[in-house]
Amino acid sequence: MISARLWVKSILLCIGLSFVAEAPAQKAGGILRRANDENPPSASLHEEGSNIVTTPFVPVFNNLVTFDAAKSISRPDQLLPDLATSWSWSADNKTLTFKLRRGVVWHDGKPFTAADVKCTWDTVTEKRSAGWRKSPRKAWYANLQEVVVETDDQVSFRLKRPQPSFLGFFAAGWSVVYPCHVDGRQMRQKPIGTGPFMVKSFEPGKMIRLVKNPNYFKPGLPYLDGIDMPIISSPSTRNLAFVAGDTDIYTPSATLLAEVKAKRPDAICDVGLSYAYTRLIINRTVPPFDDVRIRRAMALAIDRDAVVRVKGAGLDRLGGELMPPPEGAWGLDKADLVTLPGYALPLEKRREEARRLMREAGYGPDKPLTFVLSTRDVARYRDTSVLILDHLAKIHMKGEMKTIDTAIWTNVVFKRAYTVAIGSRGQAIDDPDVSFYESFSCGSRGNVDGYCDKDMEALFEKQSAMIDPVARKKLVKEIDRKLQLDVVRPTITFAALPYCRRAYVKGYVPSLNNQYSNLRMETVWLDK
Repeated sequence: MISARLWVKSILLCIGLSFVAEAPAQKAGGILRRANDENPPSASLHEEGSNIVTTPFVPVFNNLVTFDAAKSISRPDQLLPDLATSWSWSADNKTLTFKLRRGVVWHDGKPFTAADVKCTWDTVTEKRSAGWRKSPRKAWYANLQEVVVETDDQVSFRLKRPQPSFLGFFAAGWSVVYPCHVDGRQMRQKPIGTGPFMVKSFEPGKMIRLVKNPNYFKPGLPYLDGIDMPIISSPSTRNLAFVAGDTDIYTPSATLLAEVKAKRPDAICDVGLSYAYTRLIINRTVPPFDDVRIRRAMALAIDRDAVVRVKGAGLDRLGGELMPPPEGAWGLDKADLVTLPGYALPLEKRREEARRLMREAGYGPDKPLTFVLSTRDVARYRDTSVLILDHLAKIHMKGEMKTIDTAIWTNVVFKRAYTVAIGSRGQAIDDPDVSFYESFSCGSRGNVDGYCDKDMEALFEKQSAMIDPVARKKLVKEIDRKLQLDVVRPTITFAALPYCRRAYVKGYVPSLNNQYSNLRMETVWLDK
């Protein structure tokens, strides 16, 4: 059997060769068609937290810097200019200065300047009010002291301490620049950006249409005249649309890949590990789930291999909080995982230990722990929830599934209006700072279960400031291991996603180690 590392390398080689072969003969024109899985709660990237928002609306914006869209693995040491033409660090590594492009205009014709950059990050960090809801990514910038406009085309970010990862934050799909002169209400309904495409219409529940920006600052781009995105919530209907030729790009579930290939053998499908991982979320502020014995019993009971087989068609992979290697640079590998609850020992041995912990906590066959398991009303989450409910029933837990519409799901989780939940998280970039600060720091909006450990906060700070990547990786693994041992949102599986497209869709390279890069579509063209 081909090794995972060789498998990934072969995919990257094939994609790379494909891109090189396609590059010389781009054609302008045409409308790209891709379905959006669900109805976006809004169009405002800085206020939302799901790829149902990034997929349609990243093409509207630009970042200061960006990952190379021709590469399927995004690494912070391979950043390219976008709205910034260059960047530099001060001698003490505490000030990051960007030189900005001149002559860039917003879709409404107003000029882009350094003031827009300052407005964006002052609003993300809640130093400025622009009618936004709170940003889920405010915690990324805990180390940011101030943003300073030096001139119209130069802006500096001043930090409290050195932070090697900081530059990479600006390449994330969420880290787009907003205009100062447009308020939050409009950005939620018909956003204004500098990007290759403009919003023509956003009909909730029906269709999102983007059209080419005729004043885009990158010569010759985009190639497409526009992008049409019908909102199709049913997986089977999305599948039928691609098979029938009604859409050009499609990301099926792993379980539907074989059917897609059988019915559309001409489709090109690259299978990669996505930085989207399914996790068990336990509200530790609600008794009896504040008891670590119960949380540990739950982690021991889960049959992750069954989830991989059933939900992931054997393609999903196991990991901790951070993406496992080889795609991930920081995550726990197989040798690390076998030392953790839920991974070591045969399944029945683990469940015996889980039942013992449940009895200690006062539960058993005659007194099961009853609970409600909340999940998004989406097939892949419902299917996983059914499996998890069955696994927890083996250790004297009797659960009932409650499905919640995606439009309000994020709010429900952020408000901790649940007891136990199955959800997912898509990490913006492969870096520990993004994960630890957004998900586990005490004051973060993304800390959805009330976890707060001051000793761990100190470790987050320590690893964040480390210059030596080898030493940092060692500490990061220790932190990840501690989070798993305390059963803080235990990861169930990392999703393997097929990225399928018609043969005539050129210049599209899926990102295999995060969900949000390579969505701008400015270099995509149609060979027909």
